[in-house]
Amino acid sequence: MTDLSGVSQLSLYALLALLGGLNTLLVFWQIAVLSGRSMQNVDGSFDDWRRQHTHFGIALADVLIACPLGFAAIALVFVEPAYGHWLLAMYAFYHVWANTVTTATSLKFYAPKITLAWFIVFPFGALVGLAYLVWAALHFTLLWDA
Repeated sequence: MTDLSGVSQLSLYALLALLGGLNTLLVFWQIAVLSGRSMQNVDGSFDDWRRQHTHFGIALADVLIACPLGFAAIALVFVEPAYGHWLLAMYAFYHVWANTVTTATSLKFYAPKITLAWFIVFPFGALVGLAYLVWAALHFTLLWDA
């Protein structure tokens, strides 16, 4: 990673901070869902596994798989960059997929007011994940040069 320009390193650290922050918020939100709290989203929907049983599985998968993967990937970027960036690419793809699905669901079934809070809760994670994937594609040869 020492071959990266200053702008590339700065943008990487900004993306790592955003992904880490989203991951931390996701952990606390999903632990609250697992503990049985009914969590209201900004579009009026609820993350409540008593109302929709699939939310229990989603929250459990986030807490046991996605969030630890995200934290491990961010740490590995500094310890073993090649493995860290591979894991981070998978985690970024997860954010693109999951946030695209929740955004589409919100728009289709809840007709939300598009506010800053809604933007941060729903499509922002997809945009951050996509930004990392684009960043990694632009720096592919520097990150994974054998």
